[in-house]
Amino acid sequence: MAFQYIDPHMYKKVEGWYSPNLGLDMPVVTYGHSGRPLLVFPTAAADFLENERFFLIKSIEPFIMAGRLRVFSIESINKHAWMNKHISVEEKGRRQALYSRYIEEELVPYMRHVVGNPHARIGVTGASFGCFHAANALFRRPDMFDVLIGMSGFYDLGPDYFHGYGDDNTYFNNPMSYVPNLDGYFLDLLRNHCSINLVTGQGAYEAPGESIRFSEMLNNKGISNNLDLWGQDVNHDWPWWRKMLPYYIERLGW
Repeated sequence: MAFQYIDPHMYKKVEGWYSPNLGLDMPVVTYGHSGRPLLVFPTAAADFLENERFFLIKSIEPFIMAGRLRVFSIESINKHAWMNKHISVEEKGRRQALYSRYIEEELVPYMRHVVGNPHARIGVTGASFGCFHAANALFRRPDMFDVLIGMSGFYDLGPDYFHGYGDDNTYFNNPMSYVPNLDGYFLDLLRNHCSINLVTGQGAYEAPGESIRFSEMLNNKGISNNLDLWGQDVNHDWPWWRKMLPYYIERLGW
């Protein structure tokens, strides 16, 4: 019998399509038959099943099986963009921008169709680089996304990835760049109709200063957020993310 990463009775469906924005086949896996929609990004350059293989889906299985949560997991763009050493920063930013368009123009309509609500706002989460992508999704489009559970993340590509380069693609896909200048309807949504949770450990390979810096910027912008610093023993690793995510889903009352 093949090893089971999740309960074999859990509803699981793998679909996908050729993305006209990205020019790539983009699979998506859905877990659960009903409940609050949650989009989960993989870490680093991983694939759409990474969160299952590392038992993150297992950690929230009770919520899914109870019909409280419907989870969607997708591919990362990083192996084609930020972790591709053979292309320029300009091209990396262009590919990141196309990934954002894929999420907003293709994935969100698909998710809303699946949950049967054309106006549904969606929760987002991810750990490490996945946290960056989750945050970028919400802060770009708070009309589509309303909850962020950002785990062990960072919110600024500039210091490590831009190497001094900048254009519209890098600017509008880097929350630390564009959020300070937001105004109008999206700013109102972020201030009054979103739940923003920045949770990080302070142990090995964690970077709590990234979450602290982003939280301070949000506070200066009048955007409420929950900065949650876990202990010095909390490392940058899956066992802790498997604790953080169910803790926050329960805390949010999903």
